[in-house]
Amino acid sequence: MQVGPQRPTDIPPRLEPAGVFTGLQIRPIIGGVVADYLATYVAMYAYIVIFVSRQLYERGELSDEAIRSFLTSPEGLLIGFAIGSLCTVLGGFVAGRLAKNLEVKHGAFVGVGSALVSMLEQAMSEGPSHAPQWYLLISYCASLPLGALGGYIAERLDSAAVPRSDRV
Repeated sequence: MQVGPQRPTDIPPRLEPAGVFTGLQIRPIIGGVVADYLATYVAMYAYIVIFVSRQLYERGELSDEAIRSFLTSPEGLLIGFAIGSLCTVLGGFVAGRLAKNLEVKHGAFVGVGSALVSMLEQAMSEGPSHAPQWYLLISYCASLPLGALGGYIAERLDSAAVPRSDRV
């Protein structure tokens, strides 16, 4: 018979906090940012060509200035924000599917990457922005949770197909 403290033989490993960048893969994040930007530009140009130009043409007001004025109107800003938001969710989804692990984290980093690229694009553009500063700030702040939402959707779809305990 042993005297003193007894240690179990199968002690689980000590839990360590994971870092912010732990487990991230750069390729899925870049793929998600590229998917976000391509989808945003294609969707915005399609919206402008199909809806805005036709509407302005019917009124006889089709010009670059009329299109710019429409896009900075409350309706144009709201539709632009909706299109950009959906495309950021898509980018987070793409990153989550490509990563196949830590999907929400990869999606969130797509949001951060997209916001950084947008800020760089805004800084490099010639002349003042046509969008109000408050709109740009809200768009930048919303990109992280929107990208994370895309990663969450990818995770949920993946876990629906394969149980979480069988995933690597």
